[in-house]
Amino acid sequence: MKTRVLGFVALIAVIGASINGLFVVPADLNQGDAQRIMYVHVASAWIAYASFGVTALAGLGYLIWRDLRLDALALAGAEVGVIFTAFAIWGGMMWGRPVWGVYWQWEDPRLTTTALLLALYVGYLLLRRMTDDPARRAARAAVVGLIAAVDIPVVHFSVIWWRGLHQGPTIGDPSKLLNPSAPLLFVMALLGMLAAFTLAWVYLLIRRYQLARLEWRLEEEARLGRVRDKRQRAVVHAGVEEPAR
Repeated sequence: MKTRVLGFVALIAVIGASINGLFVVPADLNQGDAQRIMYVHVASAWIAYASFGVTALAGLGYLIWRDLRLDALALAGAEVGVIFTAFAIWGGMMWGRPVWGVYWQWEDPRLTTTALLLALYVGYLLLRRMTDDPARRAARAAVVGLIAAVDIPVVHFSVIWWRGLHQGPTIGDPSKLLNPSAPLLFVMALLGMLAAFTLAWVYLLIRRYQLARLEWRLEEEARLGRVRDKRQRAVVHAGVEEPAR
């Protein structure tokens, strides 16, 4: 029940933040209405960071404590992160076309490293399908999740380390926390969208974690069922061969 309430609150918050960003906050003087995509684009990127951070930390926790509940949390973070990363890339392309004149440019370090981040975690999800052994799958995925997480700070600081089409960070640079490079109304709208997306992220993470736990239990029941069937067949086979002796 509490999760459903959270989902409802998250939905209302996302709708409210979207209305504020689309219709209440004024358009940017230079970029016009295209700049409004920033609120969704940036919020999606930050949530993707958080998702993959959860995957990395949960994976590290699994390697230490060998608790499959942590593996379920890592899986939830990865799947939700892939969704938000794809959404961030799509939003960036829609924003980039009217501002830069192109949807995509591989020479831009932020675009390239973000595409790599998406590919790494899609690979993480594909790796999990290569074995039915829960412990082996969790251990392999944990290692890959930790390695892939190295790309998170690279994506974030790429606009500072290298030159490209992307503008510098608006509030993500520590030096701009108290003096952001965007008007206060824009910053407040962005923070509002980030808060709304965070609520939606928590809801999706909880739901996917619950589903992952259920999937694990079903897998375990199926595995035990196969073991019982093999034992029963072995007993029957032994019973058939006994009279012949």
